Amino acid sequence: MHTIMKQSRAMAYWSTPPHASEVQTREWLANMAQIEPALGEDFIVEFEGRVIGKAGFYRFPDIGYLLDPAVWGQGIGREAVEAIVARGFAVHHLPRITADVDPRNKASMRLLEGLAFAETHRQARTWLVGDMWCDSVYYALTREEWDQRTA
Repeated sequence: MHTIMKQSRAMAYWSTPPHASEVQTREWLANMAQIEPALGEDFIVEFEGRVIGKAGFYRFPDIGYLLDPAVWGQGIGREAVEAIVARGFAVHHLPRITADVDPRNKASMRLLEGLAFAETHRQARTWLVGDMWCDSVYYALTREEWDQRTA
């Protein structure tokens, strides 16, 4: 994960600046692994035998994902997020899944909209990343909307 998280391109829309050290990434992974099962669930994403990112719920019902830019545009993100959404509804019985996206991240917005997520609202200056304030676009998807999409 450090190979991904040290890249400014990969972290351009993430909630923290690129990771400066492997220690920082190790601490991030340890926090991810210590999520209480009742609170969230995150997965490392692998493709062709190598780690290419993460997808899951750091805290239910908020979905999050981060992929290596080397695999962007190949449909892998959609496949991973679709599996996480399906699991959120089927295994965790979430009534609704939400997402918070930087409005500059057009690809992530398209990914969510392609999975039937709908924009609920926008808010300015929600994340201080390094020394820069970033805005948020909020999305949501209900179980009923998901079922209609796949019917």
